[in-house]
Amino acid sequence: MSRISKAFEKGKAFIAFITGGDPDIETSYELIKTMAENGADIIEIGIPFSDPIAEGPVIQAADLRALSAGTTTDALFDLVVRLREEIDIPLLFMTYMNPIYVYGTDRFMKRCAEVGIDGVIVPDVPFEEKSELAGSCRENGVELISMIAPTSSERIETIAKEAEGFIYCVSSLGVTGVRSEITTDIGTMVKQVKDVTDVPVAVGFGIATPEQAKKMAGLSDGAIVGSAIVKLVAQYGKDAVPYVADYVKSMKAGVLEA
Repeated sequence: MSRISKAFEKGKAFIAFITGGDPDIETSYELIKTMAENGADIIEIGIPFSDPIAEGPVIQAADLRALSAGTTTDALFDLVVRLREEIDIPLLFMTYMNPIYVYGTDRFMKRCAEVGIDGVIVPDVPFEEKSELAGSCRENGVELISMIAPTSSERIETIAKEAEGFIYCVSSLGVTGVRSEITTDIGTMVKQVKDVTDVPVAVGFGIATPEQAKKMAGLSDGAIVGSAIVKLVAQYGKDAVPYVADYVKSMKAGVLEA
């Protein structure tokens, strides 16, 4: 059983995201460690990219800060090597096709497997075009996480049937960012998935409060939080670690109440 599957066996999962290298590699190391220690069941590490089309202003700004600090894909691979000496929870890379392609798809996936990356999320690769990427992931034992959005209702079952690891259910249309209210009928989307697969479903995009996390985890197998954590890093920079620790603890508590 994969490390990702095991993370959901323990109950509802809290999945946390940060942009790797924001504000620098050393702070990212401390942040990821502290998130794991304070209840994050899975951590997504964003590989900074100059044109992140699915991201709102918060994560776009984080990408720019990380790139300005000299963060490279290799620096993040080295970071994961260090983290694997300390933490055992699933670690994922969230990135775009361009950085993978530039690095070399097979080389990238091989390196993921070597350092201990369990899965990748690549939002700009449509389901219909994922075969080349999926093949390379499979060969290297890296799970390719599928995304379903409110627009893909007739495609949800098709995507779900081929999914592995977990399914990333996008709660809202548009880009990432904190939302005061999530109006999508998540329950129906999750039910469509559950009708065809046992792969867990976690909800992301817009979740910022323990109450929202509780509600979304109540409708699914877990909650994903990114922008709210990245905002704390933007606010406190190298001093963000204790603030992120407290926030993750509160969000995990919300998920556990679901």
